[in-house]
Amino acid sequence: MSNAIETKKVQVQEIAEKFKSASSVVVVDYRGLTVAQVTELRKQLREAGVEFKVYKNTLTRRATEIAGVEGINEFLTGPNAVAFSNEDVVAPAKIINDFAKKNEALEIKAGIIEGNVSSADDVKALAELPSREGLLSMLLSVLQAPMRNFALATKAVAEQKEEQGA
Repeated sequence: MSNAIETKKVQVQEIAEKFKSASSVVVVDYRGLTVAQVTELRKQLREAGVEFKVYKNTLTRRATEIAGVEGINEFLTGPNAVAFSNEDVVAPAKIINDFAKKNEALEIKAGIIEGNVSSADDVKALAELPSREGLLSMLLSVLQAPMRNFALATKAVAEQKEEQGA
């Protein structure tokens, strides 16, 4: 009996460490998905460096208390799966949201974004943001616009002076 308790304590510590180190966490209800669908979701998440796990709710609740994010405990009812991402904050939300659009059985329950408990709507809003590359290209185009406009204006002035001089 004590061996089982020790094993659970170790599991709780491991889960707590994942909650502490993750930049974002998404909790989903996966009831109604086929094994093939869950496998496809796991594959997509793994390719993005996201860990997707199913834990007992009691162990997860204890781990969230240790990690200081017990606000998510109200969403830990029924069968849940948890996606942890250490690098990319947006990746799990984006992948799971896209997958949920194609497979209505998957339901986003809540998330933790950089230590703050977020509702399902917040997670979906995060998923709708452009990717990092998209944001960088938008920034670059905004930075280039004044130079491009200046270049066009000087070219127009030069052409106008050329016409007047001819």
